[in-house]
Amino acid sequence: MVDYLPENAPSTNAMDIMEEEFDGALENTRVMIQDVTIQEALSYKEKLENIDGVSNVTWLDDAIDIKTPLELADSETVESYYQDGKALISFHVEEGMEVETTDTVYELIGENNAMSGEALDTATSQKMTGSESMYAAALLVPMIILILILSTRSWIEPVFFLTAIGVSVLINLGTNIFIGEISFITQSVSPILQLAVSLDYAIFLLHSFSDYRKKTNDPEEAMRLAMKRSFPAIAASASTTFFGFIALTFMNFEIGSDLGLNLVKGILLSFISVMVFLPVLTLTFFKWIDKTQHRQLLPSIRNIGSFVLKLKIPVLLLVLVLIVPAFLAQSQTNFIYGIGDQPETTRPGSDAADIEEAFGKYTPMVVLVPAGDVAREEELVEELEDFNEIKSVISYVNTVGAAIPPEYLDETVTEQFYSENYSRIILNTNAEQEGDVTFALIDRVKATTADFYDDDFHLLGESVTLYDMKNVVQKDNTVVNLLTVLTIAVVLIVTFRSISIPIVLLLTIQSAVWINLSVPYFTDSPLVYVGYLIVSTVQLAATVDYAILLMEAYKENRKEMRALDAIKKTIDEKIFSIAVSASILTSVGFILWFTSSNPVVSSIGLLLGRGALLAFVMVVLFLPALLVTFDRLIEKTTWKANYYKEEK
Repeated sequence: MVDYLPENAPSTNAMDIMEEEFDGALENTRVMIQDVTIQEALSYKEKLENIDGVSNVTWLDDAIDIKTPLELADSETVESYYQDGKALISFHVEEGMEVETTDTVYELIGENNAMSGEALDTATSQKMTGSESMYAAALLVPMIILILILSTRSWIEPVFFLTAIGVSVLINLGTNIFIGEISFITQSVSPILQLAVSLDYAIFLLHSFSDYRKKTNDPEEAMRLAMKRSFPAIAASASTTFFGFIALTFMNFEIGSDLGLNLVKGILLSFISVMVFLPVLTLTFFKWIDKTQHRQLLPSIRNIGSFVLKLKIPVLLLVLVLIVPAFLAQSQTNFIYGIGDQPETTRPGSDAADIEEAFGKYTPMVVLVPAGDVAREEELVEELEDFNEIKSVISYVNTVGAAIPPEYLDETVTEQFYSENYSRIILNTNAEQEGDVTFALIDRVKATTADFYDDDFHLLGESVTLYDMKNVVQKDNTVVNLLTVLTIAVVLIVTFRSISIPIVLLLTIQSAVWINLSVPYFTDSPLVYVGYLIVSTVQLAATVDYAILLMEAYKENRKEMRALDAIKKTIDEKIFSIAVSASILTSVGFILWFTSSNPVVSSIGLLLGRGALLAFVMVVLFLPALLVTFDRLIEKTTWKANYYKEEK
């Protein structure tokens, strides 16, 4: 996640400077060895130092002289590393080597000891991405096939749908090789999202082809007419999704660009596949469709339009009551900016809980200050040691001694504290990785250091990175949501040649988005911010298709009958198609939520599944109420509406 922060973020800049100035990197993993003596712990430390990918191994012997009795040393310092026969050893795992290195460490420490940290979280997420994506696909594909079989009259048509979109998903995954690398979040979410949001295009085309087969005996003519008729709906649907995903690429936090680029590629490839490959596939094997016909498996839904219109007033009142508190609540949710804790049902999760129980919370930070002024550095260290949240401070002035000139000592002693330009001070804190308390501590450390060095210092660490992430993504939220709404509004204006219709459609879907994102606030559940940001865009871009489908049919029906009759007929005709699309996206979301142990992917799944369900309810109940209520206004603000006029 750190890689996706902008290069000008303070913690990114600080990390670059530390890597240039110092050989030893900041510890990002720790192991707890149980039932060991001091000598046995030192032996484990030596073995850890010999593992490929491990560097900067730190234990008690780096903080105090262990040749003297431990009873004479500072008890708080000793207990940070060794207590009740348990040794806590910290080390750094090189970026890119997390999986193999942590596997080797687990082999060394065995089942009875524990490991936790940022590098292990990364390794766990990377390993789970592949297996969980396959598990999600194994659940999802049969679910989609079942939905499609229930909604079509041929056993083979679902195979055509999935082949056309599946080919584009595979090509999209393959083209990632030209990008070089992608986030594991993108790898988990992108293929399944692409399948869910673009399956509609194939359904639109083949349903239209099926209709024209009844009017002409020539399959090629039927396909030509079907392509002509369905192209505007498919193009409008693809355009809204395309521009919604384009908005993600404008995020400063580059995970948005990573996911947005993949989804934009995916939508383009799906559109091309449906308009080029699917017609060829269908015309080559159309006889299979004829041979595999079956009766309609679901009963027809009759007169549901009349029932929906009876709820018009209650629905309008209910949404008007909910919309303001939902809008306010979704902006007041408690957010998590990292990838969250691993579940305790996994070994990394239970290990982290065991280490925390024995040694407490541990979030290291590093302060880099200009080298050369030992007295000023000593004053700063003394002030930092007084902070309640800081368990220990490791620096030259309090570990080696301010009275000993560094130039008189061997470089192996001083190199971890001094570079040519900087002095490194390590703060071992008992704060959480993130949260109000942690971010307040960072502000205090910055303010205290600034008292001595003005702005000439750097602060880094995982919690500092999350602090920067919070500041970056909060700005992104406004930009991305505004861009999404504006670009989709432009597509809707062009599609419907109207000022009022885009407002009505966007209000319907945006209300569903606000209600969806307000649920975590009312249930007091913290929400992974990356998931929130992505879903607030994806839900709008992906589910506005339901509103477009209903609106296009209503507009045609309205040319032939009164508003009430037109909306009744439209709901009766289109509720089934909208329900199929919504059930696929809902299934995708809930399956992602159910199968993923990664908190980011899981939260995206839950929000997406619930969001698609809410969007379906809003399009079927709230949108018809708006269309009937504002019928006259819509007619006046739509170019060449040609609405039906009753004869006087």
